[in-house]
Amino acid sequence: MSVQTLGRSVDLQDSGIGIRFTVEQNGERKPAFVIRYEGTIYAYLNQCAHLGIPLDVRPGDVFDASGELLICAAHGATYAPDSGACAGGPCFGAPLPSLAVFEDRGRIVLDDTNYKLVPEQ
Repeated sequence: MSVQTLGRSVDLQDSGIGIRFTVEQNGERKPAFVIRYEGTIYAYLNQCAHLGIPLDVRPGDVFDASGELLICAAHGATYAPDSGACAGGPCFGAPLPSLAVFEDRGRIVLDDTNYKLVPEQ
């Protein structure tokens, strides 16, 4: 499999705006995002457990005002940024599905055999 680069490491600040991207799984395209929290990067499908809609209204804006939780802008469900676990609200205990990512030579790389990066158009 070729390297699936999502962006540059310097573009992700702790508890800042994430990078949105699209993945494909079994022929179905799904929105996703990668964020940095406490120095580590994490990636999740961008689908709130409540209604399956994206968390962000503005692309990549998934942190709450405190920078400590991910929040669905539509209905207020919150998630732990380091695990995707439901932290409160209408996610009813369901987590955000995570994707495997790592950093290599200043790049953020998708390393998940379940998902294929869909190139930007």
